[in-house]
Amino acid sequence: MVKSPGSQLDRTFAALVDPTRRAILMRLEQEGSISVGELARPFAIKLPAVMKHLDVLGAAGLVTRSKQGRTVAVRLAPDPMKEAMDWLRRYERFWSARLDRLVAYAEAQEAKAGTMKAQEDA
Repeated sequence: MVKSPGSQLDRTFAALVDPTRRAILMRLEQEGSISVGELARPFAIKLPAVMKHLDVLGAAGLVTRSKQGRTVAVRLAPDPMKEAMDWLRRYERFWSARLDRLVAYAEAQEAKAGTMKAQEDA
């Protein structure tokens, strides 16, 4: 089966589906630029596996690599996530309305419980 490159949005979501890749991105967001060795250190996988994850993230445009001497540094490239967030925002109204209803229900239940307690105390 031949894989087509797909759209940028497809590559972004495909890269984000893996928890290890999301953890790598979170670490890069906190650390800025970091060497591949340092990046791989806390993970319970070997360096070649981290490199494969970085290849997927790089193909999605989510990370960039730069080499200085023998050290390869990795940096977060968040621009593709902006397109993903823009796409998700189009559907936000579906869950926002439900969350608004949930908040209203919870507040009504809280008010009802407060009224009942006040009546019991009286």
